Amino acid sequence: MSEPSFTLVQLRYFEAAARHLSMTAASRELMVSQSAVSTAIAQLERELGVQLLLRHHARGLSLTTVGQAFHQRVLDFLAHGAELVEAARHAGAGLVGPLAIGCFSTLAPFRLPGLLAEFERRHPQVVVSVREGEHSALKAALRSGECEVALLYGYDLDDDIDRMVVDTAPPYALVASDHRLAARGTVSLAELADEPMVLLDLPHSREYLQSVLLDAGVVPVVRHRSTGYETVRALVAHGHGFALLNQRPPVDTTYAGAQAVPLALTDDVAALEIVVAWIRGVRVTRRAQEFRALCRHLYAH
Repeated sequence: MSEPSFTLVQLRYFEAAARHLSMTAASRELMVSQSAVSTAIAQLERELGVQLLLRHHARGLSLTTVGQAFHQRVLDFLAHGAELVEAARHAGAGLVGPLAIGCFSTLAPFRLPGLLAEFERRHPQVVVSVREGEHSALKAALRSGECEVALLYGYDLDDDIDRMVVDTAPPYALVASDHRLAARGTVSLAELADEPMVLLDLPHSREYLQSVLLDAGVVPVVRHRSTGYETVRALVAHGHGFALLNQRPPVDTTYAGAQAVPLALTDDVAALEIVVAWIRGVRVTRRAQEFRALCRHLYAH
């Protein structure tokens, strides 16, 4: 039995259609006719002997189970094909080309600026694009190929996602500057029992932050919720309650002008892991490998 014969063009057309779940959108991106995309994918399926896409009249496309697995492999193949071309064109030169990274929204203002500046200094010919988002959005971006690697917290990562721990972030309490405990420097969670809480209301973050209190036998009394990290700090600074956070800015003054004072927890609370994540089984490009190595180097203690 002869080996399947397919072309790079067919793979590119399939990848675009699978990413957009639309022949029309794929043809627009590729600047070819819709029939050219449809024909190329049909030929690819015929060569492989499997169905990759389900066509739904007036409702676009969906990937079969085989198609989902094949799409991940195609992303890997195309990325490394592009890297092979770069290696040939720039033999002996530094890294060249695009790198798409993701970053958890509350980590971004603390971690991204320095990371990007140092990466650009080391690899000036790599063009980095960044997708900020919450946890589930970043996992989806990794799976779709929108991001090659992502910097995020190490919780709730499924088996198809590999990760490398690059740092840890212990939780701390935040209180207003005129709070009765503000001058202490440290606090136990029990001392905050029955006080109102301002909760960082992001998926997974809110569950984690409330669990820190519950594990210490303290039932949180949530007065305000916000998806904005700086909004939480400002509400605390104006006396609306305490907060638990993991990332700590270098200054106590908030955007609103008042001060929010961080207090180290005396409780034995595990720190959150900060990780660089990528899809398991997909060989990342050298650009992404260098980004991972830089994260590990910058945050090494």
